Amino acid sequence: MRLWSLHPQYLDTRGLVALWREALLAQAVLLGQTRGYTRHPQLIRFKQSLSPTHAIGAYLRGVWAEADQRGYRFDASKIARAGDVASMSVTAGQLSHELGHLRGKLLRRAPDLLVFMPVIAQPHPLFHVVSGDIETWEIL
Repeated sequence: MRLWSLHPQYLDTRGLVALWREALLAQAVLLGQTRGYTRHPQLIRFKQSLSPTHAIGAYLRGVWAEADQRGYRFDASKIARAGDVASMSVTAGQLSHELGHLRGKLLRRAPDLLVFMPVIAQPHPLFHVVSGDIETWEIL
C-alpha cells in the first residue's frame, strides 16, 4: 500500500488508478470493514488525526479531483466520509523521498513523464509541508 504524500498530478495513469484503489482499501481498514492491513505503516498518520475516516475521505477527494480533471470516471460515491478536516503535516524529507521513489517507478513504466517532474514537489492537497527528515512510519 502506498498512500503518496505527493500531489496526485505527478502520477501516471497506472499510478493514479493504483492510488485510488489503495486509498479505498485504507478507507475500508479505517472504517473497520476489513481485518487486513490494520497495522500497515501508511495508515499511521491517518490514525493519528482527529478523525481518521474524515482524513482518508479528504485524501480520497484529492485523488478523485485529479482523476476528474484528467477526464477519468472514478466513482466519488465510494468516498464514505465527507466533511472538512484539518490539514495534515508531511515533512520535506518525506516528500523528497517519495519523489525519488516515484522517479524510479516512472523510469520503468513511463520515462517520458520524467521531464515534467519538478525538483521540489507539491504535496497532496490534504497536506502542508514542514521541515524534517523522512517520516518515522516510512522507515518502520
